[in-house]
Amino acid sequence: MTTENEISDHNEKDFEPLKETTSTEIEVENSEEKTEIPSKKEENSKNSDNDNHLDENPSSKVDNPIQQTTVESLNIEEISAEKDFPKDENIKTDAVLEEIIEEEKHSKQEKNNSASELLNKLEQIALAKDGGSQYKEFNEIKEQLQTVISKESDFAKSKLAEEEQEFYKHPLTAKFNELLQTYREKQNDYHKKMEMAQDENLKTRQAIIDRLKNLYTNSEAGTNLFKEIREIKQEWGNAGQVAKNEFKLLNNNYYFHLTQFYEMLDMNKEFLSQEYEHNLEKRQHIIARAKELLEEKSVQKALNELQFLHKLWKEEAVPVAEEFREPTWLEFKEISNKIHDRKAELFSQIEGEQAENLVKKNEIIAKMKIIVTPEKEVNHNYWQQSIKKIEDLRSEFLKLGSVPKKLSNQNWAEFKEVLKQFNNKKNEFYKSLKHSQQDNLDKKLSLIQTATDNMNNEDWETAVPLFKNLQNEWKKIGHVPRSQADKVWTDFRAACNTFFENFRKKNDVASDNWKENLKQKNEILSQLKTISNEEGSIEKIEELKNNWNKVGKVPRENLGINTEFNKTLREKLKLNKINEFDLKEEGLSESQLSDKARKIKNQISDMESEVVKMENNLGFFADSSRSNPLLKDTYAKIDEKKAQLESLRVTLHQIISGE
Repeated sequence: MTTENEISDHNEKDFEPLKETTSTEIEVENSEEKTEIPSKKEENSKNSDNDNHLDENPSSKVDNPIQQTTVESLNIEEISAEKDFPKDENIKTDAVLEEIIEEEKHSKQEKNNSASELLNKLEQIALAKDGGSQYKEFNEIKEQLQTVISKESDFAKSKLAEEEQEFYKHPLTAKFNELLQTYREKQNDYHKKMEMAQDENLKTRQAIIDRLKNLYTNSEAGTNLFKEIREIKQEWGNAGQVAKNEFKLLNNNYYFHLTQFYEMLDMNKEFLSQEYEHNLEKRQHIIARAKELLEEKSVQKALNELQFLHKLWKEEAVPVAEEFREPTWLEFKEISNKIHDRKAELFSQIEGEQAENLVKKNEIIAKMKIIVTPEKEVNHNYWQQSIKKIEDLRSEFLKLGSVPKKLSNQNWAEFKEVLKQFNNKKNEFYKSLKHSQQDNLDKKLSLIQTATDNMNNEDWETAVPLFKNLQNEWKKIGHVPRSQADKVWTDFRAACNTFFENFRKKNDVASDNWKENLKQKNEILSQLKTISNEEGSIEKIEELKNNWNKVGKVPRENLGINTEFNKTLREKLKLNKINEFDLKEEGLSESQLSDKARKIKNQISDMESEVVKMENNLGFFADSSRSNPLLKDTYAKIDEKKAQLESLRVTLHQIISGE
């Protein structure tokens, strides 16, 4: 997680525009409106209108033009012929709607941008020539990037918690802080330039007011008043921003002199008629465009342009002849009301989407809570799988749009809380796991030592089961610290590989020896088959039997030669009328017994040797007691073989006694 120190301005205020600045565009929408200035005749005939929307109510004016030079310093109440829609309701609704739409926009931006993409966008703004003016976009991206860095850092730290590495710094933090400092310097320059520009704009507007004042006080004969007033109004509309504390008085003075100008026009009917005609044409264009906005698919775009049309109406479409004033205004107002009605439609749609998003987000939080509070004890695999599940749910949550504003903070707080609980529980698990991992490391080191001590052991009967047991025990032992995991596995695998490589080589040699043994036994068998019942044949049979017993093992696929030899031996003994039991009583070898008895006796001999070897090999261990878990299987095999030996001895005795 990003700490307060990692991102230098984490707790600073967002970058802001130059304060106390404004323009005519801002002021007209928020307070006193300057629109149509009625003539004296119109003023006397005008009745008040109680309509809730914009009405034509002329206010008081200065009767004595001589006072014009002193009245400039007064805070004159502005004159308005047409009021806008009910202020409180519409301004509030517009603000809420714009805020909702802005949240939707930010939500869509955030879910599609990675940290590196956001950083690139910040860099583009910070290095742009006009970057200082893009403070809103910069702040929005900055907040998104801080959120992404924080979440990615939380996730990375949760992974590092397994190794108890406490320090983590996001790789983009340094670049991020560098861009913040760069932009801070750029915005300071931007503010200074704005202040200078505002001073120039103030001078420009004051000059426009002086020109307007001179137009009706000192204009020369033949001056084209129509052209002059059009230029003045256009220049005023195009003039740039001024400081907010200068604007109101400046604006009041402008409209005061505009009022005086139109009063002067009462004495110039020809010019006034021309002005009325021009403004009426302007109104008709505005109304035509407003009608087109009724078909605009984007409600927000229609509302924004309608606001501009009202500004245009107030600044450039007044005055008009009395017979057109009310009809044109009512038509424009009716169209405006219809467009505003669509605002409620959009608001309702967004509210529905937000309610649906809230349900989905609450469902995601519920799923996350189930993961955080498992019903039974969990292990490493559970937490690894849960990390993936939580990350998927987190991504799904962030992809969803905004929720109702009154529940937004609560919903976000619940989401952050369940993430915090998950990380805390997971970290607690891995901290406790560290102690068990150390125990596991000790156990594996013990197995490595045993494997290393026995990797050159050629007592295959004992060593092979031992190494298989070591491998099984290794699998049962849990995780060890990650820093040691590769090393201990490499050491253990090397010891096992050495042993089994030796075992393979010995088996290859033994295979060659067994083939030679098979060849010798075939020769002995051939000799046995040629013996007759002549004198001295018994001694010859005994000699062949002894030679047979001296030869070692044969390949597994050729074990049938032993059965063939025993069968041939019995036939030769019967041919020579020798009783196998008598041979046994006289101490003859096992080959002269019955085939079954011979096999049992061989089994007894082999098993006795095997038990002796296994018991001798116990001495390789420092702790050779039965309590040593590594020797558990070995002792079990010894006990089993001893029990088998006893059973075989009884069986052999019964066979010999019964024959």
